[in-house]
Amino acid sequence: MGPGEDGVVFRRADTGASVLASWRNVAATRLATVIGEGPSSVRTVEHLMAALSALGVFSATVEIDGAEVPIMDGSAAPFFDALRDAVEPAGEGPGAIRVLRPVSAEGRDAFATLIPFEGRRFDVGIDFPDAAIGIQRVTLDLTADTFGTDVAPARTFGRLADVGKLRRRGYARGASLDNAVAVDGARVVNPEGLRFPDEFVRHKLLDAVGDLALAERPILGLYRSHKAGHRLNYALLAALFSDGRNFQFVT
Repeated sequence: MGPGEDGVVFRRADTGASVLASWRNVAATRLATVIGEGPSSVRTVEHLMAALSALGVFSATVEIDGAEVPIMDGSAAPFFDALRDAVEPAGEGPGAIRVLRPVSAEGRDAFATLIPFEGRRFDVGIDFPDAAIGIQRVTLDLTADTFGTDVAPARTFGRLADVGKLRRRGYARGASLDNAVAVDGARVVNPEGLRFPDEFVRHKLLDAVGDLALAERPILGLYRSHKAGHRLNYALLAALFSDGRNFQFVT
């Protein structure tokens, strides 16, 4: 990974193609965020993008030998820990995007919204029928320290019963208890248990940080969501940038 001149660029070492990590290049949002330009794409960029965003890094070249960012342990901690000592946290700094008017994206009983706020605050809620998850909510003011301690270690998760279905559809081929939390009703299948009592909602916050990093600059505002995922996060960025009255560039 080295400094980039214009945003975070994923360079495919296997094909020589490059893809800019931008909301304009979002190609798919099922289970993970996929970015693409032309025939080239990179899958599951959100965990690495979250780590970069928390550290204030919005210009870098990421060389990757394949079509998917490694899942590592299912969290952003391996990326964050490797980068933390290599970069100096930049904070909000010049080049941020300030939210001026509330904007929202909705779907069924889910929503994601951005509200004017002088900071980078995330207020995330989830509601799953699984007894092991249930209703959870977490609020966090995003800094390198809070992300590293309270968010980065939270792992992706899913239902044990869904793994077989996903693999038959070509997803989750590498999924295991080493890189995801699996739930079965009221039971957490992983023998080591959870890293946080509310690890599930913390991972959703992690995903939101990574998805919003596709704005290509830090967003100064309050992100609030309920039952949102990658699709709504992308729709939220599209709504934000659909009208210049919604935001201003801080220079």
